[in-house]
Amino acid sequence: MNRKRLIDLSIFIPSLLIIVAISIPFALYESESLEVLNSIFDYIVEVFSWGYLWYGIILVIAGLYLSFSKYGQVVLGDPQEKPKFSLFEYASILVAMGVGSTIMRTGMLQWTSVANDPPGGVEAGSPEALLWGNAYSMFLWGFQVFAIFVLIAPAMGYILHVRKRPMMRISEACRVLFGDKFTDGLGGKLLDVLFLISILAGAAVTLGLGAPIITHNLSSLLNIEVNFGMTLIVTIIWVFLFSLSAYLGIEKGIKRLSTLNMYLAGLFALFIVVAGPGVFILNYFSDSVSFLLSNYMNISLNTDSVHQGEASHIQSNTVFWFAYSATWAMLHSVFAAKISRGRTIKEMILTYFLAPTLISWIATGVLGGLGVHSYLTGDRNILQFVQNEERMAAIPQILSTLPFGEVAIVVFMVVALIFLTTTLDSTTYTVAAYTSTRDMSKFEPPKLLRIVIATIITGVALVLMRIGGLAPLEVISGLMGLPIIFLQFILIYAAKKMMDEDKAWKTNVRHG
Repeated sequence: MNRKRLIDLSIFIPSLLIIVAISIPFALYESESLEVLNSIFDYIVEVFSWGYLWYGIILVIAGLYLSFSKYGQVVLGDPQEKPKFSLFEYASILVAMGVGSTIMRTGMLQWTSVANDPPGGVEAGSPEALLWGNAYSMFLWGFQVFAIFVLIAPAMGYILHVRKRPMMRISEACRVLFGDKFTDGLGGKLLDVLFLISILAGAAVTLGLGAPIITHNLSSLLNIEVNFGMTLIVTIIWVFLFSLSAYLGIEKGIKRLSTLNMYLAGLFALFIVVAGPGVFILNYFSDSVSFLLSNYMNISLNTDSVHQGEASHIQSNTVFWFAYSATWAMLHSVFAAKISRGRTIKEMILTYFLAPTLISWIATGVLGGLGVHSYLTGDRNILQFVQNEERMAAIPQILSTLPFGEVAIVVFMVVALIFLTTTLDSTTYTVAAYTSTRDMSKFEPPKLLRIVIATIITGVALVLMRIGGLAPLEVISGLMGLPIIFLQFILIYAAKKMMDEDKAWKTNVRHG
């Protein structure tokens, strides 16, 4: 095949041009653009908070319906075919993709934002505020977010593995609803461009926001200032790793890296509990889970309607988190669909609901517990530090309270770097698969294309890091979640309609 035909330029070029067209003006006028974008976002929080909160609940209900109804037994592929990955490998890949390095940041520091700005009626820095902090940090990695991530996957998995459609695209999944003319015409192109814009923007933001997790720990370890040169070196190493992993593919790269990091992260958590304040962490974890379960519906649907004044951190951040998660929903679902061949819809959805949630809650309990202990014992006034200094600089401050603090910082950086790598290698792989002209029901995306995609994502992120503009792009990513929410519900219906047309609950299930 001609190399020029490896990629569908009709959707890739417009997406890239739109990203550049959006990013450059916002980068040049960062403070002004942030002011405008934040005012738009504040308006959405004020007017539409209730909608985002119900959106998360409705998707969980939809996921449970698809899992436990007749549709749950439908196999994505040949019913006689065994899944390609063991359950542990499969769950590890989904955890690495779904949670990534962000859990390292939120697990360690999210509680501080809530403790400094708790819900109405709670005193900042109080014991109750500390419980709200870690419980909310766990809530962020709960069932609603993973429902947002996975609910497009049944439609994508069905067109790819059952109907054997060659293009693994959102537009293709909508064919059953809108017909050939829409899918093959301008409407289909617009849907695919929307997917790519959301993913390229999100990947650039992830790369830009992920680097400080490494650089601030490195700065503390080597006692040198964080500068663009250090960021550039860290980014180049990281880009090499995720490009190599994406190049090697799911079997040799992404799977091995994901399972390795599960073991590393587990050993690191065990080290913190054994060498650090283990009894406190286990007690605080128990209290946090109890507090979360007691207040789950309160957090899920609370809009602070009777507490006048500005929205608390929980209210505004939940809306942003769900909106930002929605921009990643298409990527997560396309990737989950690709690796779920041989799995039932029930296995795919429930694994995504349960495995990342469990791992995230444990990570939050351990990392958050360490941070709260350092605050309560007076070793570090973390709540004041995060308000006066760069937030990421608080992470090495907390880790240094452990025995062998420097070793802990190094291990933390390694685990974070691999998590960052597994998030972006799967992103790179998915974008390459999405834009490829190859038949994705039979082949993997071309290796050359994976490297090209990795280079483009890196280029956009580095330019924005250098000239400013990541912060506006992050807010734009959140705002883009709104049209994607409507698309999610369309694709859930599309999955149901395709299975109804084929009577898949009779013809595509395992027997015996």
